[in-house]
Amino acid sequence: MATASFDSAPGASRALPAIEKAPEVTALSTLPGRKASLVGLTREGLKQALIGIGVPERETRMRVSQVWHWIYVRGAREFSAMTNVGKGLKAQLADHFTLERPEVVTEQVSRDGTRKWLLRMAPTGAHDHNRGAEIECVYIPGDDRGTLCVSSQVGCTLTCSFCHTGTQRLVRNLSTAEIVAQLVVARDALGDFTGQMPGKDGGEPGRLVTNIVFMGMGEPLYNLDAVIDAIAVMSDQEGLALSRRRITVSTSGVVPQIERLGLEANAMLAISLHAVRDELRDELVPLNRKYPIAQLLDACRNYPGLSNARRITFEYVMLKGVNDSDADARALVRLLKGIPAKINLIPFNPWPGSKYECSDWERIERFSEIVFTAGYASPVRTPRGRDILAACGQLKSETEKLRARARLMLEEGMGAEAVYADQVD
Repeated sequence: MATASFDSAPGASRALPAIEKAPEVTALSTLPGRKASLVGLTREGLKQALIGIGVPERETRMRVSQVWHWIYVRGAREFSAMTNVGKGLKAQLADHFTLERPEVVTEQVSRDGTRKWLLRMAPTGAHDHNRGAEIECVYIPGDDRGTLCVSSQVGCTLTCSFCHTGTQRLVRNLSTAEIVAQLVVARDALGDFTGQMPGKDGGEPGRLVTNIVFMGMGEPLYNLDAVIDAIAVMSDQEGLALSRRRITVSTSGVVPQIERLGLEANAMLAISLHAVRDELRDELVPLNRKYPIAQLLDACRNYPGLSNARRITFEYVMLKGVNDSDADARALVRLLKGIPAKINLIPFNPWPGSKYECSDWERIERFSEIVFTAGYASPVRTPRGRDILAACGQLKSETEKLRARARLMLEEGMGAEAVYADQVD
C-alpha cells in the first residue's frame, strides 16, 4: 500500500494550518466474536471467506459467482433467499456470516429529491465504544441520471480552509467493503436492485444510481488501495455493473497517487483546484505546499487515458474577493492550456465559523463567461439539497454535532449548491 506522509511541511510558518491529519485509529476488519458481513467484499475477499468455512477451492469459482449475484444483482438480505445455493452451504453461510449493511441512522430528503443518509458502520475496535464510525453519503437525482456521492474516510485527512468537512478530525480510512456498502444501502433505499423496480403498470420507476462520485468525506487518494478495490466491485459487469466512465474520483492534489489511480482504477478524475496562484492555494488547500500547482497540472497532463472524451474536471469554489476576479479567470484559462478539461464553478456553501463568503451571482456569471469564451465548459451548479446541508464541502457526521448557528442557517435557507451530479454521460 502506498502510504501518505502526515506533516506540516518543514519550516512552514506557524500561521499556516497543518497540511494533513494522521488517522486516530486503525480499524479491525471484524470484532472477535462478531459475524462478518459479506456485503462489500471483492471477488477475492468472497473467495477467501468461502474457503475459510470449508468450501473446496475447486468449487469456489462457481460458489463465488452464485453468492456474488445474490448480493450485488438481487440485493439479497438473507442467505435463505439464494435459491440456487444448496441448503447445506446456505446453513454454513448463515452460521458464519451475515448480509448486514451499515445502519441507516437518519435519512433526510430535500424538497428537490436529494437524499442524505447518515450511516453507522459495524464496530471495529474498542475505540468504537460499541458504536461504529459514522459517515454521510448523498444521492442526487436527475432527469437522465442518479448520482451517489460516497465517502472514503471517517473525517478527512486534509485541512482545506473553506471546507466544513475538513474541520473535523480524521478518525480512520474506510475499508473497501464500507465504501461499496454505501452503494448497496442506496440501492436498498431506492428499490434499485433487479426485481425491485416497479413494472410498467406499477407506477413510475424509481431513480437508478447511474453515477458515483468520490466527493464525500475524506481524501480518496489517501485511501487509494480501498478506493481502487471498491471501484472494481462497483464496476463489475456481473454485479453492480456501473461504467467506470461514470465513476469520478476527486482529489485535492495528491500528486504521487494520480497516475496509479488512472492505471488501476481507470476512473474519471476531478481536481479540487480553487486557486490559480500558489500563495493563495497554500491557504485554501494547504496540501499545495507539498504538491504545488505546476506539479499537480503536470500529473494531470499525464493522466492515463486523458482525451477530449475523458476530460478532467477542475473544481473551483467561488469565494468573494478571494479568487473570483477577471484576472483569476484568465489565469485559470492559461494554466489549463493543453489539458482536455471542464471547469466546474461552485458557489461557496456557507458554514458556521467560516471566514469566506460566496461570490455575487453577477461575478460568478462574468467568471464563467470568460472561461467559456476561452473554449472550456464552465457550468455553475444548480442548488441541490440546500435544505438538508447535503452540499459540497458540508458533509460532517453526527458525531460532529451541528451547533445552534448551523441550525439557524439551515432554517433561514442558507444552504448550498451541490456539485455531485456533474458527470460524464
